[in-house]
Amino acid sequence: MAKGDSQIFAYFGSDEGKVKEAALRLSQKIAPKDDEFGLEIVSGAADNAEHATRIVASTVEAIQTMPFFGGEKVVWLQGANFFGDSQTGKAQSTLDAVESLTSLLESGLPSDVQLIISASEVDKRRSFYKKIGKLCKVEIFDKVDIKKADWAGKMVSDVLKMAKEVNLSMNARVAELFIMRVGPDSRQLRSEVEKLSLFVGDKEATEQDVRKISATSHAGVIFEIGEALARRKLPLAQELIETQLKRGESAVGILLAAIVPKVRNLLHGHDLTFRHGVRTHNYKQFQSDIERLPASETAHLARSKTGGFNVYPLFMTIQGSGRFSVDELKSAMEACLEANIRLVTTGLDHALVLNQLVARILGGSRGGR
Repeated sequence: MAKGDSQIFAYFGSDEGKVKEAALRLSQKIAPKDDEFGLEIVSGAADNAEHATRIVASTVEAIQTMPFFGGEKVVWLQGANFFGDSQTGKAQSTLDAVESLTSLLESGLPSDVQLIISASEVDKRRSFYKKIGKLCKVEIFDKVDIKKADWAGKMVSDVLKMAKEVNLSMNARVAELFIMRVGPDSRQLRSEVEKLSLFVGDKEATEQDVRKISATSHAGVIFEIGEALARRKLPLAQELIETQLKRGESAVGILLAAIVPKVRNLLHGHDLTFRHGVRTHNYKQFQSDIERLPASETAHLARSKTGGFNVYPLFMTIQGSGRFSVDELKSAMEACLEANIRLVTTGLDHALVLNQLVARILGGSRGGR
């Protein structure tokens, strides 16, 4: 059977909110209308391998059991958590159960049955993932990588769509700040959008509103570490780093997601301000000045999905570039490289390495909170 004619639909990815939303939308579209028995949902959240085996057995039973009054049927294995590289997923009993399900799917579903599978983590090395990809079109919804400089800009259109759904007025610049504080998880973003909508009412949301009401998530703390560096707040930067390490964040992750991008943006900002005369007091003017620069001078800047410059993070950072000299920022980039090497090649305490790094970047500054 061709993929386009498949009776099987699979939605995988680390962004659980988007995975569930896509699967739910499809279930509402293809499930028989006015038939309470036309959609059977099997919860895929397994506590252990034995539970995973029972879930697979329930899924197989649901596929093979037709509705009492006949007709078409949709089975949804919802939120499965045993297809990934976890202890439960690697258990032999789980692997055997998943293999039995895969064999059933390969042999073909009953003509009146359609199957939806949604799952968060899926080990792409396993035969299940490879075989399911041959049976249907697999859609992947992964969270964006916050280590990439333009991660927030790529999500602006999604957040503006969420805002529109709850009648919240918000411009792209405010949306980007909102994303940087809340993080890349779509479920959390949607929840915070609804909270912000209730807070601002009929007026347009501002940056001040976002700072007052939005939660500080994992990505939000990463953002705040960079902001503390830009404002030369050494004690605050060290405190935030310690918080992330206690939460289980890797030191290399903090370095690459929070410190390196901020130092790089400060260096870019310094260059734009002092060498090219880009004006920094107004965002629209700032964006306009950058767009007028030769392509050779802007090739390193991040771009949005539409191809335009994604310069809001840079605009936010550039306000603090005057607190540093070019030599300080170049030295800071070298210090980041050295810290990275120390983190991956030595047995030094990771907290010590990062604390020494931010102290070196800020030159022993004594900025308070």
